[in-house]
Amino acid sequence: MKNLLLIITSLLLVVSCNTSTKKYNPEITANEIAKHIKYLSSDSMAGRMPGTEGARLSAEYVRENFKDIGLKLLGDNGFQSFELVTKSDFGKNNSFGFDNFTGKLNIDFSTFSFSKNDSLTAEAVFVGYGFNINSDSLKWNDYKDIDVKGKWVLILRGDPELENSASKFIPYSGERSKVLTAKDNGAAGVIFVAGVKFSEEDKLAALYYDNTSSNSGLPVINITRNVANKYFADTDLNKTIEELENEINNDNHGKSFPVPLVINATTDIILQKVETQNVIALLETNNPKYKDNYIVIGAHYDHLGMGGPGSGSRMIDTIAVHNGADDNASGIAAVIELAGKLASIKESLKRNIIFVAFGAEEEGLVGSMYFTNHPPVDIKHISAMINFDMVGRLDTISNSIMIGGTGTSVGAEDILNNCAENSGLALKFNSDGYGSSDHASFYGKGIPVFFVTTGAHVDYHTPFDDFKKINSKGEKKVLDFSLKLIENVANLDSNLVYIATAPKSGHRGGKRYKVTLGIMPDFASKESRGLGVDMVMPGGHAEKGGMENGDVITALNGMPVGNIYDYMNRLTKLKAGQIVTVDIIRDNKKKVLLVHL
Repeated sequence: MKNLLLIITSLLLVVSCNTSTKKYNPEITANEIAKHIKYLSSDSMAGRMPGTEGARLSAEYVRENFKDIGLKLLGDNGFQSFELVTKSDFGKNNSFGFDNFTGKLNIDFSTFSFSKNDSLTAEAVFVGYGFNINSDSLKWNDYKDIDVKGKWVLILRGDPELENSASKFIPYSGERSKVLTAKDNGAAGVIFVAGVKFSEEDKLAALYYDNTSSNSGLPVINITRNVANKYFADTDLNKTIEELENEINNDNHGKSFPVPLVINATTDIILQKVETQNVIALLETNNPKYKDNYIVIGAHYDHLGMGGPGSGSRMIDTIAVHNGADDNASGIAAVIELAGKLASIKESLKRNIIFVAFGAEEEGLVGSMYFTNHPPVDIKHISAMINFDMVGRLDTISNSIMIGGTGTSVGAEDILNNCAENSGLALKFNSDGYGSSDHASFYGKGIPVFFVTTGAHVDYHTPFDDFKKINSKGEKKVLDFSLKLIENVANLDSNLVYIATAPKSGHRGGKRYKVTLGIMPDFASKESRGLGVDMVMPGGHAEKGGMENGDVITALNGMPVGNIYDYMNRLTKLKAGQIVTVDIIRDNKKKVLLVHL
């Protein structure tokens, strides 16, 4: 028995020693790339939505790999935790009724996620599509000569040209835009109803969270046509929604009138916060001359979960695992493999390297913004950032990769071209330092960036971005090139020289803007006074007008701004060349800036 115990003890010691001295393969291999991506994009991860078990397991996977490599874990044992809102739900107090009618939630009525929690008893005014448009090419005012102050407004969803993809109504037809217009005209609450052309089945709007914790400032409800028609029938108006929709569309002008019957309703929406995290680790090179100099290598690990409305999925009616093999398990595989290789050659590197797996990128760069606002080292000591997002679909014919951020530092293209020699890759350059990935958070802080990607594809943000479509051998080629890039940047005698470039105008959510201020909103902000400004883009209108990072925008041209949606809708009313007033709060003091667009 004693000998048996000795044998068992010896075996346990061997197992223990083997576990604690696990050796990490420092070479970048296609097999290891595939292994990382297959695990992170498996169905068991359920799409890695922030705050879910799949996201937590993914973060732990990255941390364990960083530990095995021998990196120094930063933050709380490698985690940098933060909160965000990812979901909304109905509270217990939603109600809607009039006269002798009491509606049932999700049958007769629903509440929009951006609704203010409130109770309102008031008469209603029907205001057609709820437009107040005064542009060069379109004039339409449903609020003309009608008093809606302190009342509900009843609004048709959509616009008169639903089948026209180039309709001039598109910038004004969203529910958020219509609520803001109603608020500007003094309405106390908004009730939406769908005409037959908008929804023949008369479906209520689904409740989903849309990346902002800011509500619209008004109670906002959706009722069915049957309920709306009953509401009209209880008066002497003799109207139906079907008839009103046809009249407005055929006449091509607004139709508004008061409805003398009191509506009593309460809205109650609960925003659910979750905790998620960045994973951060340090490779110290111990070079005394560059001991306080760092470059950041990063990628985001989160994705869209099960999809559905509000998730960012391009197939919003499909509830299925959005595995995100390319977006962005491929980027995390890149970071892990590069970390292992760089750790094995750290004696040859001058600068320290911080490796980061960002959370909540899909929610609006929340993780990278949190990192740059709460950096583990002085942000001024970070001399460059290299970001990997979607690097797993290298085309075997063109062998082409896109490098963004080439205009953010002096000599960037020369460095890249030198690194690409004999790589078999064709480089395409994009000078912009901003964009819809985590490098933008660093460029806004004055840090030169490189953004490496093999590009978008038809499976982007769909359930079909699966492991079986990954080109792991192609990704190895990308990482071999990227290793040379990182070594080159890490071993420069002097830091890259940052270039501030003016932002390009663009579009978001289908709305094309004639002008932009040149800011990046703080999507993670808990600011309730207005729209927090995370970054003022160098060379943009806002910077020239005196705006600074951390300002809170409360109004544009005297019109209040409470959140990102208010801001975007205000932009549609502005024109290039116009001088606008921007009300801000800075250091708890109110200021007014003049910005020339």
